[in-house]
Amino acid sequence: MRMIEGRADEELLAAGDAQAFGLLYARRLPLVRAYLRRQVGPREDVVLDLVAETFARALERRGQFDAERGAAVSWLLGIAHNLLVDAARRGRVADESRRRLGMDPIELIDEELVRVDERDGFGETAAELRRYVSELPPEQREAVERRVLEEHSYAAMAEQIGCSQQVARKRVSRGLAALRERIEEKT
Repeated sequence: MRMIEGRADEELLAAGDAQAFGLLYARRLPLVRAYLRRQVGPREDVVLDLVAETFARALERRGQFDAERGAAVSWLLGIAHNLLVDAARRGRVADESRRRLGMDPIELIDEELVRVDERDGFGETAAELRRYVSELPPEQREAVERRVLEEHSYAAMAEQIGCSQQVARKRVSRGLAALRERIEEKT
């Protein structure tokens, strides 16, 4: 058993309280995200959906964990792997555990923006960023402009451009991913 901050992952799962699970989440989030990112590639929206469902499922089923069958981290990665396989088969990431637990959908945009803002050596000028946005496909450009620049909600965006909220999220996500790719090419 791996000991961090005095308590093993297995102990945190067995504790059954929110604080213990929160510590496990904080401790293992980078590993689970890195594993899924390696499997999925640059599709950060899919990675975050898989990460959220992995931890929601672990929270929901923490009573099923058996330390005699392996380490808690292996159990978490097994959940992530099974969700990944299921998502590939179904063509979408499961969200049943998140819905049962009453968890809100992930809003990818704010985190992506923070990562772009916090980038070390981010030398892009405002003019370059405007040019990159103008080079996006029209649907992505409109979605990024409405969500990021005009700060519209997804519900408002969907109504304004005549699509579902999920489609609006995907357009913004893909637009931001394309912008990030373009910026990374320059650095």
